[in-house]
Amino acid sequence: MPNLNEAFPSKYIKASDLPEEGSQSFTIEKVAIEEVGLNKERKLVIAFEESDKSMICNKTNARTIAKVLGSENTDEWEGKTVNLYRAEVEFQGEMVESIRVKIKPVKTKPHRPVDINEASSDDEPADIAF
Repeated sequence: MPNLNEAFPSKYIKASDLPEEGSQSFTIEKVAIEEVGLNKERKLVIAFEESDKSMICNKTNARTIAKVLGSENTDEWEGKTVNLYRAEVEFQGEMVESIRVKIKPVKTKPHRPVDINEASSDDEPADIAF
């Protein structure tokens, strides 16, 4: 017997389309404003190279993508990769599964501790008064 997602397929990515654990990478193919839903609300919609489904992008995810990609100009998002994951969020007083954009941690060089006994640049021993 089919589940509801199979019985009523959507052209938009839902949280249940993503892995239960971790995130999934998507390459942005196109960003557009489309009329969505019964009320034909104008929404930001992102198409991905890896999927036939697009994502209706809310303000939270749009701002996160702008931060991750370093641009608020959606034309500059095309060809760039984002990581999407499932998250439980509060919506209209209830906890629901939602799609969120993962912020990659900034890579930094490892900090090398300074050895106070190390010789100074002129090869003199470092004298430290205590």
